Amino acid sequence: MTENQATSSFRLAYVPGVTPSKWIRIWEQRLPEVPLTLLPVAAAGAEQVLTAGTADVALLRLPVDRTVLSAIPLYTETTVVVMPKDHELTEDEELLVEQLADEVIWHPQDETIHWETRPGQPGFERPVTTGDAIELVAARVGLLVVPQSLARLHHRRDLTYRPLVDAPQSQVALSWPEQRTTDLVEEFIGIVRGRTVNSSRGRTAAAAEAKPQVRKDRKTAAAPARKPGPKPAARSSRGGAAAAKRGKPRRRG
Repeated sequence: MTENQATSSFRLAYVPGVTPSKWIRIWEQRLPEVPLTLLPVAAAGAEQVLTAGTADVALLRLPVDRTVLSAIPLYTETTVVVMPKDHELTEDEELLVEQLADEVIWHPQDETIHWETRPGQPGFERPVTTGDAIELVAARVGLLVVPQSLARLHHRRDLTYRPLVDAPQSQVALSWPEQRTTDLVEEFIGIVRGRTVNSSRGRTAAAAEAKPQVRKDRKTAAAPARKPGPKPAARSSRGGAAAAKRGKPRRRG
């Protein structure tokens, strides 16, 4: 760890529904001298905080502009339909998009599902946020399709959800500006990917990867190659006995 790293902080942005707590705990264990600053951001603003330099990395939903940002897909979320608990569609464990044909489906302005053709009947307006759409569903006006993590985030006792098995899915990724791939960014990538301390890709990893080569070189230098010497003549006990027998004079009677 360099002196600049020890005195700096690391800024992590994350969008609603993403829970970085597991990775935060690992960061604090491995890099206690580098404070981790959390920046909750709206889904639509995640790219902007990266390009503006407000955050070092972000946990966001794809797609992102790959000409500017690097991204590592982490996992894909189940898409669900949020509805009142007594809605007739709750009778099914899983739903298909065609079952929503006669339902009013809300598409908030911060929607994270990317549709080629939106399902159901359009609402009279587009709610500003997913939270606003949840309120409409709770008022028994229409349904909402979201990633499962957002359904859990906006949980209400009077609402439930069912998987929508043939709908597009939201993919969560770790992203950062390609031109600012620092040692600390590499450390966080290693944490998110589940690497151990010894297998991290940062400065520590570079040193660790060099060590086996050093040991190999020392071993090679300490053991110079031997020059092959002449082979010893092969001995044969059978051949020696035969020779002795041939050399013994024959006894005449």
